[in-house]
Amino acid sequence: MSNVTVRRRLVLTLIFGLLIFLIIDLRLGYVQFVLGDWLTGKAQDLWSRNIPFEPERGKILDRNGVELATNQSAPTVYVVPRQVKDPVETAEKLAAVLNMSKEKAYQHVTKKTNIERIHPEGRKISIEKANEIMDLNLKGVYIGEDSKRYYPFGDYLSHVLGFAGVDNQGLMGLELYYDKELSGEKGSVQFYSTAKGQRMPEMPDDYQPPVDGLDLKLTIDTKVQTIVERELDNAEATYQPDGIIAVAMNPNNGEILAMASRPNFDPGDFQSVPPEIYNRNLPIWSTYEPGSTFKIITLAAALEEGKVDLENGRFYDPGHIEVAGAKLRCWKRGGHGSQTFLEVVQNSCNPGFVELGQRLGKETLFQYIKDFGFGQKTGIDLHGEGTGILFNLEKVGPVELATTAFGQGVAVTPIQQVAAVAAAVNGGILYQPYVAKELIDPNTGEVVMRNTPVAKRRVISEETSEQIRYALESVVAQGTGKNAFVESYRVGGKTGTAQKAQNGKYLENNHIVSFIGFAPADDPQIVVYVAVDNPKGTVQFGGVVAAPIVGNIIRDTLPVLGVEPRKDQIEKERTYLDTPMVEVPDLVGLTRKEIVQKFFNLKLNVTGTGTTVVKQAPEPGVKVKEGSTIRIYLGEE
Repeated sequence: MSNVTVRRRLVLTLIFGLLIFLIIDLRLGYVQFVLGDWLTGKAQDLWSRNIPFEPERGKILDRNGVELATNQSAPTVYVVPRQVKDPVETAEKLAAVLNMSKEKAYQHVTKKTNIERIHPEGRKISIEKANEIMDLNLKGVYIGEDSKRYYPFGDYLSHVLGFAGVDNQGLMGLELYYDKELSGEKGSVQFYSTAKGQRMPEMPDDYQPPVDGLDLKLTIDTKVQTIVERELDNAEATYQPDGIIAVAMNPNNGEILAMASRPNFDPGDFQSVPPEIYNRNLPIWSTYEPGSTFKIITLAAALEEGKVDLENGRFYDPGHIEVAGAKLRCWKRGGHGSQTFLEVVQNSCNPGFVELGQRLGKETLFQYIKDFGFGQKTGIDLHGEGTGILFNLEKVGPVELATTAFGQGVAVTPIQQVAAVAAAVNGGILYQPYVAKELIDPNTGEVVMRNTPVAKRRVISEETSEQIRYALESVVAQGTGKNAFVESYRVGGKTGTAQKAQNGKYLENNHIVSFIGFAPADDPQIVVYVAVDNPKGTVQFGGVVAAPIVGNIIRDTLPVLGVEPRKDQIEKERTYLDTPMVEVPDLVGLTRKEIVQKFFNLKLNVTGTGTTVVKQAPEPGVKVKEGSTIRIYLGEE
């Protein structure tokens, strides 16, 4: 072999070697500089172990900041099986604290996984148990921060609040509707260990704090809600009904002040009742014939269209009216005879409202019904709202028009009725009801989102609304709604007694009796609707059962809302059964001795140790039933 050939081969070998080294260098550079971060991340993923830290779920507050749903610390137990020194001893000690079998605990601590959550026994445990486990100082056992939902008032406002599940996810009510905002974002503690589970001390732990959920402030006023809950409890005990519904709303903006129904449940123990109880928020879900409360809509349409004169127009009621061969009866056998249309409203006379429906015609009446929001969802910020059922206009004949005019043959929801009547009495504006007022950052107090009133449309004029308020105040003072009368507060309203249908037939002696009221009649600040399903042991009339409940709610809530008493109300038409009324005297400034000497037909509840009356409730001039108790507060003048 010649020297030239040898040199050529050496040069080719050198070039080939340099090329190989260049390729290796390029590959190393690519791995180090291009894939370095990616490979490091992959390695860290293999080494890393995460102990999750749950965020604090946002609180739910009433409009004044009262906590309705909050959280309790409830840690969770985690195990890194490869770090466990003695699986048998670890399992025995965990089983003793967590009240579980040794066999099940052993399965957890020996499971072939990077990290194991002991579930359900080690999930959301008490602080005491968590401390007990930490004191054991068990290798490979960790306590993760967690919490569980707590409802301090039990079954109070249960259907509105709803509840959260074991993973703190909203499952019903506001907890579900605003789940994303309330949930927050999870955090964690990340540490590193070898394949054998040994900690890698050269790599520090990485703590990623959780982001807490937003607090939700409601339009609900607990002072009003408490009154409503009390009245429903009393009604449930008195009548043993199949159900009760109550809604209180500010008619001037759509804010829901209170909402409740029976049967109810404890959100912290929802599993103890059948699903149909907690899944159905009756005030927005339940759909039924409204009965005579619906007559307010017919009246509003007739007044707005100029089809009736309340004071001068007259109607004769023989006790029934013939429509297309059907005899539609009045609730009063023999009828009301000759009456003004104001008396038609006061007496809740079915034939009189059939007359109004006929004057309007089906196109006009049904257009007003739709304009008042019936046949469609109100848009309230709660899941499960019903739409109601209206006749197809093409299928509305003379009988369907007649029955619709007095609230039979159509189906509506309670929240639709509240929104519609609010529009009828607030000056004519239909508002969208809502429950959530604000979302607030719990750390800064900053308002992240604020709901504002949504005025959908004007339905009737201010003048028509004023006439409706007058007519409905007269219903309470002189008509079928007398049991809702509240001295000095000008209550207006309408009774309702609706037959329940089953399999296409009306049931006997099984009604939904209701009353919708508002006050004060000159400037409404609250609308209250109560419906009682099949009350037992009483005559089933809305004026007998539901009207007193609404009257009690209005009587006690108006002072809470800061509404001043009125003096120019329509006087109640009284019978010999009514307790005489007396005017509360002015006792402020009198001494205790002077009060004893002063004679009046009232009882006194005395608070304080002073010698002079510094405050009293009710205020002077308010009329109360003879024998009522008034409160006086003694102090030093």
